[in-house]
Amino acid sequence: MASKVWCRMFQFAMRTATLFLNWTPPERLEGAGSVKELPKLIKRDGLKKILLVTDKGLTELGLYNGLLEALKKRDIGAVLFDDVRPNPTVDNIEAGLALYLAESCQGIVAFGGGSPMDCAKGIGARLARPNKSILKMRGTLKVIKKIPPLYAIPTTAGTGSECTVAAVVSDPKTHEKGAVNDPVLRPRVAVLDPKLTLGLPPHITSTTGMDALTHAVEAYIGGSNTKDTKRWAEEATALIFANLEKVYADGKDVAARANMLLASHLAGLAFTRAYVGYVHSIAHNMGGIYGTPHGLANAIILPYVLEDYGPAIYTSLAALCDAAGLTGVNGDEAKAKAFISEIRAMNARMNIPDKIADLRETDIPLIAKRALLEGNPLYPVPVIWDQAHCEAVIHRLMAA
Repeated sequence: MASKVWCRMFQFAMRTATLFLNWTPPERLEGAGSVKELPKLIKRDGLKKILLVTDKGLTELGLYNGLLEALKKRDIGAVLFDDVRPNPTVDNIEAGLALYLAESCQGIVAFGGGSPMDCAKGIGARLARPNKSILKMRGTLKVIKKIPPLYAIPTTAGTGSECTVAAVVSDPKTHEKGAVNDPVLRPRVAVLDPKLTLGLPPHITSTTGMDALTHAVEAYIGGSNTKDTKRWAEEATALIFANLEKVYADGKDVAARANMLLASHLAGLAFTRAYVGYVHSIAHNMGGIYGTPHGLANAIILPYVLEDYGPAIYTSLAALCDAAGLTGVNGDEAKAKAFISEIRAMNARMNIPDKIADLRETDIPLIAKRALLEGNPLYPVPVIWDQAHCEAVIHRLMAA
């Protein structure tokens, strides 16, 4: 494992380097029906044919039909790639790349949740680097070259991928998940249309919403915050606490759906600049080995990791407790513990379990090893763990 001193030196260097990168957020379209406004911007950018990256489930629902009609009215061709798999793999990205090239597309529209977004970004990275495999681009600043125009339309309020610089890719041979991180992957336009999220079932609504909360919290408690990322994380936290359970109970509440999309977007803006932490690195590897949905894994793992950080994050969590509107407690420690307790209570009220059902004790050393390889030295976590510490925390996630 990388030494703690080396980790902190690396993180300081990264914080310094990020000052010179382009962090311009995507142009944003918001409101019910805003998806139909996107073709006007695609036309403005001079594109005549795009690759629409999505999945079979959204095809069956016909959720993007309005977009296709609007594209047709603008004389923009659309080539459908709806073979995106959960946790997209190298082969999945290569299949999309082949279709893009065969059809002479000029840009990409990602339509869906985190998986279509990740796949679309992976296709873009391969177009920018045709002689470099996507696995060789995992890590930070390994794409560099400009990708084709990318437009993102989220249909869940959780990943924030429509405004992030990361694409998570799975290696089907090793069952390992890793992220490609580069500002060139950030979409040009993000469309936040609440109508596209009205059909989300309650369990997807809850787990993707807790995914967004995890993004906000991990960004906020880390060591690479800016004034902007702190403000975005606080605003996202406030919106999630005010709206998530509301849309869990009533999925047709358009105003609350819009607020959750905005919360997810703000949390995405926060963590793409300030990074995440061990919640994500453990969750990624739960997904890689067991196929655990990312939002579900984050929701379960989050309170355990926050408890383990202890006093190192009391002040930060106290501020988030205030942002969440939790009252009746005073002092940083009491507020921090109340915030963690409320996360557990929210999970319980939305029928999210408190353990990883598939977790096997024999897998814990490998999960911990991979989690630390992802997290150290990149993630500016409040407390740096070693192998034994990480294994102990993961062990608490096992069902009795």
